[in-house]
Amino acid sequence: MISIDPRSATPPYEQLRTRFMGEIQSGERAAGTRLPTVRGLAEDLGLAAGTVARAYRELEADGFIETRGRNGSYVTAQGDAAERQAQDAAREYADRIRKLGVSSAQALTYVARALDAGRDGLKA
Repeated sequence: MISIDPRSATPPYEQLRTRFMGEIQSGERAAGTRLPTVRGLAEDLGLAAGTVARAYRELEADGFIETRGRNGSYVTAQGDAAERQAQDAAREYADRIRKLGVSSAQALTYVARALDAGRDGLKA
């Protein structure tokens, strides 16, 4: 849960921006994750919508999120090109697994087997 310290010398938009940035860099918020709406988050945190919007604008300018109009704001893939492609592939795989109703544990087993098979030069 995100919280803002009203007694901090750091402005609320900057606290919010820093918090999201940390969560994105740590992988806590994965590529493709939808962020809360500006109005919803502002209401939850007791902030003005403009404060949250400023944090989102700065995150977008720095390449951490992308805004898709009325569809909302989403975490973008981070790192070098290979890392971004891997994050995108993982998100696509996770989306497909959810649609198939496969458990996370089983999906991870499939991934581990596929990676091991590829390392051994065998087909997955």
